[in-house]
Amino acid sequence: MAKILYPNLPVLLVDDENAWLNTFRLTLHAAGINNVMTCNDSRKVMGLLRDQDVSVLVLDLTMPHLAGNELLPLVVADYPEIPVIIITGLDVVDTAVSCMKLGAYDFFTKVTEEERLVTGVRRAVDLGVLRRENSALKEHFFKDQLNHPEAFSHIITHNKNMRTVFQYIEAIATTSEPVLITGATGVGKELFARAVHHLSGRSGAFVSVNVTGLDGDTFADTLFGHSKGAFTGAEHSRKGEIRGADDGSLFLDEIGDLTPASQVKLLRLIQEREYYALGSDIARSTNARMIFATHRDLESLQGSGEFRQDLFFHLRTHHIHIPPLHDRLDDLPLLLDHFLEEAAERLGKLKPAYPSELAILLGTYNFPGNVRELQSMVFDAVSKHQSRTLSMDVFKEYIETRCGKSEDVVREATGETVFSILEKLPTLKESGRLLVHEALNRSQNNQAIAAQILGITRQALNWRLKQEADKKDGKN
Repeated sequence: MAKILYPNLPVLLVDDENAWLNTFRLTLHAAGINNVMTCNDSRKVMGLLRDQDVSVLVLDLTMPHLAGNELLPLVVADYPEIPVIIITGLDVVDTAVSCMKLGAYDFFTKVTEEERLVTGVRRAVDLGVLRRENSALKEHFFKDQLNHPEAFSHIITHNKNMRTVFQYIEAIATTSEPVLITGATGVGKELFARAVHHLSGRSGAFVSVNVTGLDGDTFADTLFGHSKGAFTGAEHSRKGEIRGADDGSLFLDEIGDLTPASQVKLLRLIQEREYYALGSDIARSTNARMIFATHRDLESLQGSGEFRQDLFFHLRTHHIHIPPLHDRLDDLPLLLDHFLEEAAERLGKLKPAYPSELAILLGTYNFPGNVRELQSMVFDAVSKHQSRTLSMDVFKEYIETRCGKSEDVVREATGETVFSILEKLPTLKESGRLLVHEALNRSQNNQAIAAQILGITRQALNWRLKQEADKKDGKN
């Protein structure tokens, strides 16, 4: 396993005093900031910055050749994303104010307590990460294009909101910070996690673990492994899943279901980047990129005390929310075609044609199971398919059954109806007219589908439409 470096990009220390450079470098190393470069000649700084991206520049104020306050505006102008900390041997307020006006992030004296200096560097590292991410996001959004579209080839979409999500992923993929992916069941969260891993450029594997149902010890054993004799029956040591993610990415799915004990273990892993196998007192470190996913509302779980607030904030350094299928119905024809081809290949059949009305029918359904539900519907229909053109009957029956069940569940659970929010109820005649127009709108004026939505025959719908037309003609 490669040595774990923090931060991702080095901290550059610049001072003409080698003794101070070595002392502060060792201080940072002791505090876990081990990716550090040093330079004792201020004339070389701009060249170093051209050749090497850095996270923070710590700059001595008084140096021969090129003083810190002369170098500062050059760095700020050419590399505005790099936070610059000025260090000086004298505690002069006017000088500090002058440096801050020139664009310095912070100002310390060399006699400042080490803990304050280290904290200042850590804050600057975090600021640098945010600046670079914002810069990358702006670049992506202004260009409105993807640099690596191949990373998203397994996600079937041409929806604009989904494209925005892809651009965000490209902007944050190369950082080492945790990523939280949220979205309803069936939207394809693991596909997005794999895209993050692909774009990260990491050489290691993508390791996926679903933590649903894993209690404290089972979670620890699955993730961290155990040593021989750790518990009854542990005749051999076992590597945990996290070992397989070294130099790669660890994806933990459904982390909203973690028990309190498991949440504590996960928090320590994220904070310290260390873990203990069951039965071992030897800490192991990991450099795996950590990606998490859940369909649950973690903020609500915090309110009820079911999810730790400190863990939540560590998880969602980067947050990717995947829109549900009903918010991107323009993807339906694309997904339908893809799943028909996939189902036909798996079942050893020719890909069937389908009526143009099928996409319209599917657009009237809410898809609580999202893309996964559509995939199952198509597979079931193709498995029953006999003629050249795919029948819509299987889809109609499924939607009728599901819609009926969901309405009953809502009514039983809440006692509310769609009319509960209305201060004044419409008359039966007004309700009927409004329902007919809404059904026609949702079905794109397809009367057969509109009649199905309304639960009436097509002849009954035609009669209603004729009655309304005659009424309008009579008024004219």
